[in-house]
Amino acid sequence: MSKKIYIIHENEEWITQLKDELEKLNMPYETWFVDELELDLNSTPPYGVFYNRMSASSHTRGHRYAPEMTGAMLSWLKSHDRVVINDRDALRLELSKVEQYTALMSAGITTPETIAVNSIDLLYKAAEKLNQSPFIIKPNRGGKGAGVQLFYTLDSLKSTIMDGGLGDSLDGIWLVQTYIKPSDGCITRVEFVGGEMIYAVRVDASGGFELCPADSCHVNDDFCPTDGVGSKFSIHQKYENDDIYKYKNFLLSNGIGIGAIEYAKGSAGIRYVYDVNTNTNYNNQAELDSGGEIQGMREIAKFLSSQLKSL
Repeated sequence: MSKKIYIIHENEEWITQLKDELEKLNMPYETWFVDELELDLNSTPPYGVFYNRMSASSHTRGHRYAPEMTGAMLSWLKSHDRVVINDRDALRLELSKVEQYTALMSAGITTPETIAVNSIDLLYKAAEKLNQSPFIIKPNRGGKGAGVQLFYTLDSLKSTIMDGGLGDSLDGIWLVQTYIKPSDGCITRVEFVGGEMIYAVRVDASGGFELCPADSCHVNDDFCPTDGVGSKFSIHQKYENDDIYKYKNFLLSNGIGIGAIEYAKGSAGIRYVYDVNTNTNYNNQAELDSGGEIQGMREIAKFLSSQLKSL
């Protein structure tokens, strides 16, 4: 029976390098672009390994319901016992910060103090209850840090709400969260492929909250280096973290075969995990600057290939 690697996605730019790496390995693959499509639930899916690359930020590229259709597709694949990398549980975490934080806390991983509300009218009282300054307001489902805003006072939040400056929350849920100021001005993103850490990358967090490290993110600020320059991104050398085993167990127990854990280290040295990314991207320039021995997309291609060969 012929078999392939199937890449489920909604952004062609994010899979270009992965396709190149699969071709270098002479591995058969097919891409499934999820935007508007028909899914026949009575049909039988092809045989192979399915890699879910769906992103919470798909709506920022005009693909509003791609994650919902991907959820349906993953259920269909599961009903036929297909091998899925980043399954329904992973997608659930990708689409909800609340789901992420409750799962992280259950795994004994420290997160920033957070209050969830389902109305902008409740944000001010929630911020009062949090009683922290500064604090962050963020939508429950965002992606790329979109919609995250930092406030230093309750009055500034009130005026922003009155002016309609918060924007929208896609699922109607907003989070009020303690701001963890990174002690060294950087956040850290720990990358995992196949349950193993491949490296940790430092990201200069001094310019804002949209922290996608991909070479071709359309973020329109200096966080995503669309010109290919990775100066804000650098690979940690001799990285040490006593919580790595917790991260690995967390990813394994939540169906995340490929993903990343992001944290900020506060002034007391405590690591606060604020994001779980199951649609991880890599900054190729930072990888090359580190010697190029380990490249994220190459590692993914090797992992997917090993999964296909084991069928």
